[in-house]
Amino acid sequence: MVNLKDKVQAEYENIDKLIDELPAKDELPFLQFLELAGVATILHNFYNGIENILKLSLKEKNVPFPNGASWHKELLKLSVNHKIITEATMIKLGEYLAFRHFFNHSYALDLYAEKLEPLVENIRGIYKDFQKDISSYLAKLK
Repeated sequence: MVNLKDKVQAEYENIDKLIDELPAKDELPFLQFLELAGVATILHNFYNGIENILKLSLKEKNVPFPNGASWHKELLKLSVNHKIITEATMIKLGEYLAFRHFFNHSYALDLYAEKLEPLVENIRGIYKDFQKDISSYLAKLK
């Protein structure tokens, strides 16, 4: 049976591949429409991977999974309450949660490079913070 650490590692591998495909923030204004849509998809997939790890971690603790219209926000709060991530990381991830909502409920025609720039610029740092939190959490499970 695959343990939590292995499942998290598999998610990290997918997230790493996604992030490696992102253009530099400075390149965004020069991208064509379809390229911007691709960047948006990568940002959306990044957040999905983060949520997958949080869901796996909560499941490991037998914490009931949130449901309802705001379950994505509740997932972050539960993850802080159960000391899987820090509140600071939750706040930073909130930008990607907001983007996830925008991505799912708008048209690609509404994508603008200047709106994606901070998400692209900050993704690596936020991902490192998240990984640090998850590493601390996994170390406590031993």
